Amino acid sequence: MRQSLALILVAALAGSITAPTFAKTPQPSIYPISWQLDFKHGSPKRVVVGTDAYWYLTYTVTNNTGDEQVFRPDFEMLNKEGKVLKSDRAIPAEVFDKIKSVEGNRLLQPLSKVAGALRQGVDQAKDGVAIWPEVTPRMGSFKIFVGGLSGEYAILKDDDGKPVMGPDNIPVMLRKTLEIDYQIYGDEFYPGRDDVHQLAEKWIMR
Repeated sequence: MRQSLALILVAALAGSITAPTFAKTPQPSIYPISWQLDFKHGSPKRVVVGTDAYWYLTYTVTNNTGDEQVFRPDFEMLNKEGKVLKSDRAIPAEVFDKIKSVEGNRLLQPLSKVAGALRQGVDQAKDGVAIWPEVTPRMGSFKIFVGGLSGEYAILKDDDGKPVMGPDNIPVMLRKTLEIDYQIYGDEFYPGRDDVHQLAEKWIMR
């Protein structure tokens, strides 16, 4: 009898405990609710210049929005250790020159030249490349985030509907960002020789 009462009491207490709720992260619109640039990209590749290795992603960005837009490209790589690396930070000029030679694309431009006003139409499209230093010979799984392709944004809010404030007391703003997931199998033995597999590509608010 005592055991039955104890079980009833535990069940009652368990039913009275509710898990904390958290505000959901805003999701991108299925249909663009603002301007959005067309973005095509190649597969990440490895290049060695001198004694240093780099990874790069070539791309073409086209403005078919109906109006001239300002393209502010923002490329970040999230490696398997959870470290976020911004592209094109202190990359020697000869690295871009080597990539342009390897790709054989005379229209290829560095990030600094691609950024800025982007006029309408396919004939005004720009070919660019994002470059990162290799932080480990074994890339394994990694992600690339591409920002600046859309004007869609959202203010992050808490469960009470109030804006979440950042350290600078400014509301945290999330922007529509393209996430591309990759996996390289066994590349610790032959860096840069193994195939890069694209696992997924999706829009997120980040």
